[in-house]
Amino acid sequence: MVYKDIVQEVYYVYIIECKDGSFYTGLTNDLIRRFNEHCDGMYPSCYTFKRRPLLLKYYETIPFLLEATQRELQLKGWSRAKKIALVENNFHKLTLLAQCQNLSHSKFKDFK
Repeated sequence: MVYKDIVQEVYYVYIIECKDGSFYTGLTNDLIRRFNEHCDGMYPSCYTFKRRPLLLKYYETIPFLLEATQRELQLKGWSRAKKIALVENNFHKLTLLAQCQNLSHSKFKDFK
């Protein structure tokens, strides 16, 4: 049996660095088209419109929309430091930044 009409959709979660140094995180099924739309200022109400020029700093491909949406929301909730660590592929720093830093955390119980 041949499934020649089946096409697997691919989604991209991406991070753009703006002229002012801020980051924009987004989701698309066509990364090149969407990045060009950001660069061309196609949508005046978009966060990136007044922050051009832009640099595509990071992207990852995810095959399912639900997982891609969840990942986009996760990255949007991250601190700037965590996004920089991700963009720089500094997974050691990313792991450290992901750990709880609250002094009431159980890992600090012996330091009271």
